[in-house]
Amino acid sequence: MGARRLIAVSLAALLISGLETARAADPYPMRPVHWIVPFLPGGPTDIVARIMGQWLSEHLGQQVVIENRGGAGGNIATQSVVNAAPDGYTILLVPTASAINATLYESLPYNFLNDIAPVAGLVRSPNVMEVNLAVPAKTVAEFIAYAKANPRKVNMASPGVGTSVHLSGELFMVMTGVQLTHVPYRGSAPALTDLMGGQVQVMFDVLPGSLAHIQAGEMRALAVTTRTRTASLPDVPTIADTVPGYDASTWFGVGAPKGTPPEIIAKLNAAINAGLADPTIKARLAEVGSEVMPLSPAAFGALVAAETEKWAKVVKAAGAKAE
Repeated sequence: MGARRLIAVSLAALLISGLETARAADPYPMRPVHWIVPFLPGGPTDIVARIMGQWLSEHLGQQVVIENRGGAGGNIATQSVVNAAPDGYTILLVPTASAINATLYESLPYNFLNDIAPVAGLVRSPNVMEVNLAVPAKTVAEFIAYAKANPRKVNMASPGVGTSVHLSGELFMVMTGVQLTHVPYRGSAPALTDLMGGQVQVMFDVLPGSLAHIQAGEMRALAVTTRTRTASLPDVPTIADTVPGYDASTWFGVGAPKGTPPEIIAKLNAAINAGLADPTIKARLAEVGSEVMPLSPAAFGALVAAETEKWAKVVKAAGAKAE
């Protein structure tokens, strides 16, 4: 009886070991991947995630489920991914706000650069300096003159304190000496509504959110915030043409919990970069004012670190604090 029991235990151990080995050899992913987006549906971040999420679902062989978790400038979504199992089944859409929040918030329950593993770049797009049609300025130089003649009387909209839209405007004020009155909203949609309605006069919005309104003639684009012009608005100059050295952009990428196996990160990176190279995906992203930004995990990590350092200076100069 003892021998039989010993044999049974041995067989059970071999079976468990075999199952564990088979499970370890299972190709990733074997079940749906949850992609956490730190903003509400319908905005530029969400649009990019859904375009790429569809591609990844088709090419990874498992559904990539978009989960929108807005709030606290993206910190709620980030915290949920920091706390998730590092198994590749929970990933984060990383916005520019991730670099800004490191300084904007006095204390965070995580260190983004340490607690989120970089996976891939997605897209980069300029912000666009746009004004209500009633504003007399037709160029950046004319706007600077108009704002200096009306200090604190020109209202600048943003979707919230510390967003790239807000800080692009703060950078403009620092570099030109103009004094605008910042009016934060709870999201881009109400800010754009008031801009077009004339309650506010200027906004440095992310291009994907404003492109359709500009093309429809509902607001006037004065300039884009990047050093070079964008194919989406080829006739619109850059702010740097008037304000040398000015440069700001919005970018999105992908991150995962710290400790996610490198082979999973490599597989995700390869699938994402393949999507960014696909002509159809590139065209769809271009339609919403975004240019593809394929990067290795290391290169994306370096970008986030550099942007964290850059925006820290702007946040401190502006005296901006999270509400």
